[in-house]
Amino acid sequence: MSSSELSINDQLEIIKRGADEILVEADLVAKLKEGRPLRIKAGFDPTAPDLHLGHTVLLNKLRQFQDLGHEIIFLIGDFTGMIGDPTGKSATRPPLTEDDVKENAKSYQQQVFKILDETKTQVVFNSHWMSGIGAAGMIKLAASSTVARMLERDDFSKRYKGGQAIAIHEFLYPLIQGYDSVELKADVELGGTDQKFNLLMGRQLQEQAGQKPQVVLTMPILEGLDGVQKMSKSLNNYIGVDDTPKDMFGKIMSISDDLMWRYFELLSFRPLNEIADFKTEMEAGKNPRDIKFLLAEEIIARFHSEDEATQAREGFIAQFAKNKIPDDIPEFAFEVDTEGYPIANLLKDAGLTSSTSDAMRMIQQGAVKIDGEKVGDKKLKVHAGLERVFQVGKRKFAKITLS
Repeated sequence: MSSSELSINDQLEIIKRGADEILVEADLVAKLKEGRPLRIKAGFDPTAPDLHLGHTVLLNKLRQFQDLGHEIIFLIGDFTGMIGDPTGKSATRPPLTEDDVKENAKSYQQQVFKILDETKTQVVFNSHWMSGIGAAGMIKLAASSTVARMLERDDFSKRYKGGQAIAIHEFLYPLIQGYDSVELKADVELGGTDQKFNLLMGRQLQEQAGQKPQVVLTMPILEGLDGVQKMSKSLNNYIGVDDTPKDMFGKIMSISDDLMWRYFELLSFRPLNEIADFKTEMEAGKNPRDIKFLLAEEIIARFHSEDEATQAREGFIAQFAKNKIPDDIPEFAFEVDTEGYPIANLLKDAGLTSSTSDAMRMIQQGAVKIDGEKVGDKKLKVHAGLERVFQVGKRKFAKITLS
């Protein structure tokens, strides 16, 4: 339904669903009252080859704006991607090569239209204007803010106080992101809560350029499968939009019951009252697994098809029945460094094998499984993440969480 068919309050209800903050809401109301399509911008640096469900929190909101009749600008930060977003980082990020950025940008363009309407989406690259800005233009841009203002950013402030290096080019990142809004004459910019400083820089630079400042809408950061850290491919706690239906279903079913509601809030298109009914049903004794099935099927249907979602569910149920896990099995929590926990040591420490050599022998015999999947690599190292079920033979099980 387009914005012309809805009242301002109805539009706000849609826009505010799941949002963390709108700065300034009164400005947004004023823009909506103008009755014209607003220019809605969101930028994505192509730092990895695939989009994941964490990215779709913003993309879903863009689609809602699109369905209300507004102009969607999907900005690929191919120029800023070569700088590396310093947001939330405790050290300078290594820059990507131009070839890396170009290759990743291709896959972004292919994947984003699983959510957005391609015919109504403007795809732009910030290299289009930044590559020609020249040294004089960059100096002028750098003069639009101060070092003191940059050090108001929490991550920069922590690094400065901790004596950790901050490269000069990192200060340019929020300035360039803000300048993108000037070039695009954005009415609204979307970003994660961790992007608030960069988004507000857009308002500042637009005012300096004599434009009406954009409205900033921040969306919550989606936790990964571990329920703790931000969903990220580098942390291997992600669900990719190009994952197979089977993998997508299995990953969604692995999240905790508490995290399930967070995913419903940020990823589901179901009415909020329907989700509230699910909570009531679970509190009344309904198996949370059955509710999680609905979430998994909805998301898989969105990125694949309803038939494939049904097949993934049936496959999961069949696999679960085949590898039925006893209700009462021991649970362990171990700490692990970034290199991972050697599988043979893990099995021994959890009491599933008598020794590491016994563990290797069981792996060689095909008797070791993780979440029902057979382990074939005796040198496998298991990394921190969500709780997993380890099995040796037909009768030995343990739930193990690595942190």
